[in-house]
Amino acid sequence: MLIVSNARSESLCIYVSLPFFRKFCKYLEVFLKELLLPNLVWHAGRAAAAVRTSALSCLLATLQGGTLSKEQVLNMETEFSAYLISALEEDSELSRLLACRSVSSFITVAERCLNPDTLNKIYPELLKRIDDSSQEVRAEALKALSVWLSSLDKNYDTHTYRPNLEFLFQQLLLYLDDPDHQIQLMVLEVLKASSVADPVLLQQKVEEVREKQRSSEYCDQLLQYIQSH
Repeated sequence: MLIVSNARSESLCIYVSLPFFRKFCKYLEVFLKELLLPNLVWHAGRAAAAVRTSALSCLLATLQGGTLSKEQVLNMETEFSAYLISALEEDSELSRLLACRSVSSFITVAERCLNPDTLNKIYPELLKRIDDSSQEVRAEALKALSVWLSSLDKNYDTHTYRPNLEFLFQQLLLYLDDPDHQIQLMVLEVLKASSVADPVLLQQKVEEVREKQRSSEYCDQLLQYIQSH
């Protein structure tokens, strides 16, 4: 049984024979490189946009369905990151939504083994999507950033990449003052998760903006959280 997801992340169960499944997995990288990923390349027109959306849906199902191993994802790390970053800029709301979910799944399957340079190319694009016109895309971008933060390990030297973390904290703190209450709450949770990366730096950035926000309530909650952990 192969479990995949459709465009709206509803679980679907597809029954396939074991021999077919094994053959499919054997040629999965070829399928991705030669068939699926090339269909994510931007071309003008509605038909091309529909093809890209379908390709993203298929890619998300592949990432979520357990058919791709960590090793396979890491072998194609450069290709995956490039195509997904590009997809985050799609005109279609559904495509951007699928791209955010695919980024989350890509990072998850890689099991904290992505190259820091890859990670540093991804987070600025997710930050842009927090400004999306779609509330659903904004929420998925924040979920993806939370997954991004959870993927940081000893290979991500917080001293070397301090400017990246500083920029990330500064941008998230802007959205902590967002007019939308639900977005504020989601950003607060992401910032709490980010405190593990560099609590001293985060506390410094929170203190810098506390008096500039319309309300200091969430800054105070965040400072209390940092100091208690």
